[in-house]
Amino acid sequence: MQQEIVFQARGLTKVYSMGEVKVHALKGIDLDLYAGELVVLLGASGSGKSTLLNILGGLDTATAGHVNYHGRDLTVANDRELTDYRRHHIGFVFQFYNLIPSLTARENVGVVTEIARDPMKPEEALAIVGLGERLDHFPAQLSGGEQQRVAIARAIAKRPAVLLCDEPTGALDLATGIIVLEALERVNRELGTATVLITHNAEIADMADRVIYLRDGLITEIRKNEEKRAAGSLKW
Repeated sequence: MQQEIVFQARGLTKVYSMGEVKVHALKGIDLDLYAGELVVLLGASGSGKSTLLNILGGLDTATAGHVNYHGRDLTVANDRELTDYRRHHIGFVFQFYNLIPSLTARENVGVVTEIARDPMKPEEALAIVGLGERLDHFPAQLSGGEQQRVAIARAIAKRPAVLLCDEPTGALDLATGIIVLEALERVNRELGTATVLITHNAEIADMADRVIYLRDGLITEIRKNEEKRAAGSLKW
């Protein structure tokens, strides 16, 4: 059975102008991403991973080329359309948690569910990431890994079709990072959320369906993992 294509990028190019210097962050990328898969974007700092993720998520726009989301060309969308797209279709998880300190875990997730079309209850989203017992704790009362899992719960509570994660374990130690990856793995498996995860850590690639290697703004290789490893078995 043919998989449903979520994103289709063709000739995707991004050039940043820094004074008189032009930085070519993406140099004509062709890529298909499919429903339900977990993809790792792997590459060194400056390889174009975050730029690609930000264009897929509607946070940035391409200089040239096209990216289609379920057949809809994001490269011609206006600001209002991109805002609507981000709000209803995409969940974001970043390296830093961006939680509101004065709100509990439940309330931090609730900020998103109040504006979503068909949200989960905050309690349900927090249970999926293993924080059903920490609903009324404030960020300062949670560890870094727990705060990141609140951020994941906040991202998935609006039931996005796609979850985009930029170095979600970058600020965490090994044991805590594994717990966060297990939460992402569970979201992908149980909700069927297409998940794209940026990392420079090659070990994390083993948990993906496919690994996309980037260098100097180009895709150098796409590898399919015939046998995915469980996040809990990873070590680095």
